[in-house]
Amino acid sequence: MECLRRDFLIPGLQAATQQAGIIGTVAVQARQSLEETRWLLTLADSTELILGVVGWVPLIEPDVTAQLETLSTHPKLKSVRHILQDEADDFFMLREDFNRGVSALKDFDLRYDILIFERHLAQALQFVDRHPNQIFILNHIAKPRIKDHIYSPWATNIAELARRQNVYCKLSGMVTEANLEEWTESDLRPYFDQVLRVFGPKRLMFGSDWPVILLASDYKRWAGMVRSWIVKLSATEQAAIACDTAKSAYGLSLTSNPG
Repeated sequence: MECLRRDFLIPGLQAATQQAGIIGTVAVQARQSLEETRWLLTLADSTELILGVVGWVPLIEPDVTAQLETLSTHPKLKSVRHILQDEADDFFMLREDFNRGVSALKDFDLRYDILIFERHLAQALQFVDRHPNQIFILNHIAKPRIKDHIYSPWATNIAELARRQNVYCKLSGMVTEANLEEWTESDLRPYFDQVLRVFGPKRLMFGSDWPVILLASDYKRWAGMVRSWIVKLSATEQAAIACDTAKSAYGLSLTSNPG
């Protein structure tokens, strides 16, 4: 983790995205604190490169609505995320207090980003079904066990989740679930093919997972590989994965598409 033990700020993001040909980003929380959420929104105010922010709010707290009322006045707050994958309780997402907090999001036009491991998919199905009118964005294709080349039951469960039309999928976090030093494109491709098949381009979006991706790749290499995967799709489908799905899911304003 040594390469991540430093500050990652706007100049670094600008350099990485410029090399990769990316013209707009969504900044996503890493710490579960309101302080960080406010900081991300401040960063977003300082650059047009950050089009939206996925922040954290204390969803299980009784005063979460008051927190949402304050934070949602910022136009770049688009979604909320809780690091469910790190909870000791694999069923945390089914808690009543947590679901009360999630139920409040739609009143503020906020999405919810789902961050889980593959083993949480069965619970995620129940969780999503409790909120049929809420937009969800699944992060990192639910982190399948790519390093061990395990495809099932992830493939079956991801297909079932994709049947929920209010769920989008973020194409990210794959290289860090593979062998960090020896992964190959062929290790990743079956998992990409499955999410493309079950979600389709209109509910599948490119994501970088920068800077965590630096454990296994750089931004430019990852973006180039995704472009190579989608090159045989129609121009409209390529634009969806590269840009348009994210614009639709998060409600982003971007006047031109990345190349």
